[in-house]
Amino acid sequence: MKLTLKIWRQKNRNEKGVFVKYPMNDVDPEMSMLECLDVLNESLILRGEVPVAFEHDCREGICGSCGFVINGVAHGPERGTTACQLSMRHFKDGDELTLEPWRAKAFPLVKDLVVNRRALDHIIEAGGYVSVSTGQAPEGNTLPVGKEIADQSMDAAACIGCGACVAACPNASAALFTGAKITHLGVLPQGEPERERRALSMVAQMNAEAFGNCTSIGECTGVCPKEIPLEVIANMNRDYVCASFKRREDLPTPVAPVLQHT
Repeated sequence: MKLTLKIWRQKNRNEKGVFVKYPMNDVDPEMSMLECLDVLNESLILRGEVPVAFEHDCREGICGSCGFVINGVAHGPERGTTACQLSMRHFKDGDELTLEPWRAKAFPLVKDLVVNRRALDHIIEAGGYVSVSTGQAPEGNTLPVGKEIADQSMDAAACIGCGACVAACPNASAALFTGAKITHLGVLPQGEPERERRALSMVAQMNAEAFGNCTSIGECTGVCPKEIPLEVIANMNRDYVCASFKRREDLPTPVAPVLQHT
């Protein structure tokens, strides 16, 4: 099949970027989007041109590093699918595909389709973990967890931190990501002792970064490759409000936002 890839090319964040069209005349419909870019880059290297920079690792929809915008949609038109899992058979012969990086102030561009998502790491570092000593793993039935709670935690834990929610949100909010990371620990007994501190710290760090505010538009969950439910944002807001009243003296000081490190 024949396709035209219209790709955003930008050497670095300080130089001006531009869309460049690349005709491809022999695309295997069973290729993934990243494999298609691999083929394009091979041809560019043979012609002595600079290959397109894009991020990837597992290529199995697990690591979350491959994301970029395809025809205006984060990760492309298929729901519940990362860019590395998106097959070219989902497009028609002769289509023109527009590829561009995540557009968010909190994600400064590195090169072409690659952005710096370290701001999400800062949010995790602020409290997305269990630090209390729990000793050895208890026997499975010692601390029963209801199926509804377990399912809620597992659904939230499916978040791979790709940043598609930020890219799709008109406000560039990281509320879905932060809500997922707060929810998957906070609803479990192991995460309960630090639930309030976690909410205060992670929301404070999210606000310190260059993310916008959540206005419940819902674009985030629509493009999330793991289909994280919107309810995690409500969980985050509840935990934060409760913790703000009960532990107002413990409001943390966030680390320097990612934009100060680039």
